[in-house]
Amino acid sequence: MDIQVKKAKARKRNLIAATSIFAAVAIIYGVYWGTVLRFEESTDDAYVAGHLMQLTPEIGGTVVKVSSEDTDRVEAGQTVVQLDVNDAQLSFERARQNYVMAVREARQMMTSAQQLAAQSDARKTDLERAQADLKRREQLAGTEAISPEELAHARDAVKSAQAALEASSKQQKATTDLLGNDQIAQQPKVLAAATSLREAWLALERTRVKAPAAGYIARRNIQVGQRVTAGTPLMAIIPLQNVWVDANFKEVQLNKIRIGQSVELTADLYGSKLTYHGKVAGLSAGTGSAFSLLPAQNATGNWIKVVQRVPVRITLDRQELLKHPLRVGLSMNVDVSTRNQDGPLLADAPKASSVQETHVLTPDLQQADVLIKQLLNANAGSN
Repeated sequence: MDIQVKKAKARKRNLIAATSIFAAVAIIYGVYWGTVLRFEESTDDAYVAGHLMQLTPEIGGTVVKVSSEDTDRVEAGQTVVQLDVNDAQLSFERARQNYVMAVREARQMMTSAQQLAAQSDARKTDLERAQADLKRREQLAGTEAISPEELAHARDAVKSAQAALEASSKQQKATTDLLGNDQIAQQPKVLAAATSLREAWLALERTRVKAPAAGYIARRNIQVGQRVTAGTPLMAIIPLQNVWVDANFKEVQLNKIRIGQSVELTADLYGSKLTYHGKVAGLSAGTGSAFSLLPAQNATGNWIKVVQRVPVRITLDRQELLKHPLRVGLSMNVDVSTRNQDGPLLADAPKASSVQETHVLTPDLQQADVLIKQLLNANAGSN
């Protein structure tokens, strides 16, 4: 009997101890949930995303050189693919010769205009002389000092001088109207030739296909000797220093997620010992299924409700990315701290600066302008 009592008391103590432990665990979990977990939203449906910059030529041509291979790093402005320059070089030389010819023709026309002006002055002097001679002879008319035939010749000389002056003046006016008051560099034909020369210079520069930004080569699908047209995808460049994470949260998790909230992330690549830190940059305008190639037709009779997910973009700390680089498509585990509810649900204003911008794909036309100025100075003479 004593043994049974002792066993009953032991069972009671064990039950009380187990109950106490479970109660303590429940209390601790309740406190932890109330202070931490209820201010967090987590998902493992998250992946690294980045810009996939397609490298395409702006003109057609034959590939004669490829400078980078898949996985290689390139810098912004680096020539990655070289096209055959022969056609572009010939067009450039032809445009340069046409510009020189246009400058020389404009200079010749200006010289002709000056000569015509001098001729007009000479014709005006001839007319004044003929009119003076006629006036003197008319004063002697009716006397034996001058014959009627000589007087007629003087009048004919005046008419001839007037006709010559009128022809010279019209020719001068026609040349002046064609030239206008512009200098050689501003003549329409010279300006048109300069524009053609700039276009040819641009085409020659564009035989070098340059990287728009620093990054890593991926998906190279071009070979030496291949003929390409403008816009043909040659390869892709991925700037891994500017990647982000697209975390796909269930629609029931979005109520407390705001732009600007702090995020902690771990990558399967490095494991849970390495934690990335980021910020919520924005929420997608629709669910993933709404933007799919074949969106679900929920109006059919075979409808089955599926919990939808909305992509949430998360920016990463730049210094952490430099120390521990990620690759596009890697899996991530995301924990968003929803304690701060001050941020907006959606972006309420456009960005003040550009998201992406490059100047390396825009050749500096000042180099062409320098060449044009040199050719003008060498062929325009003192004009």
